[in-house]
Amino acid sequence: MKTVVLFMLGLCFTAVAFAQSTITPANAGVTYGKTVTADNALNTEALNQTLNTDSVYNGKITGTVVEVCKKKGCFMKLSQANGSPIMVQFTDYAYFMPQNIVGKTVVVEGKAKMSETSVASLKHYAADAGKSKEEIAAINQPKKDISIMADGVLVVK
Repeated sequence: MKTVVLFMLGLCFTAVAFAQSTITPANAGVTYGKTVTADNALNTEALNQTLNTDSVYNGKITGTVVEVCKKKGCFMKLSQANGSPIMVQFTDYAYFMPQNIVGKTVVVEGKAKMSETSVASLKHYAADAGKSKEEIAAINQPKKDISIMADGVLVVK
């Protein structure tokens, strides 16, 4: 019985390791998750204006990637003019982003909303992003910002 359990665990770890090595590099035209087109996408400034009057926006948003999860690409962040990045996560963790997506312009399709991120989550994201122990320890207040749950991502350039 122990042998079967150990074999299954080994198989799972191998599958995860193999899956991470097969993420397609971020080149113009590549999509992740649901197929997305660039038409009718709001920029991050227009998204902010929309969320000032509506609590949720369902649609496409375009922006520049400024950060990606260094562990496995399980989240990315888009830049905003106000300096506060927009957190983008992926529906059901169905796909991951490659490390070379930082600096690329993308269109994400999904649900955007204003949310508050807990201190625990902020520390977790900072650790995943490779921040130092001092930077992580300095996080002591929740943060209110825009978050996106993306069904798909298109690399524009």
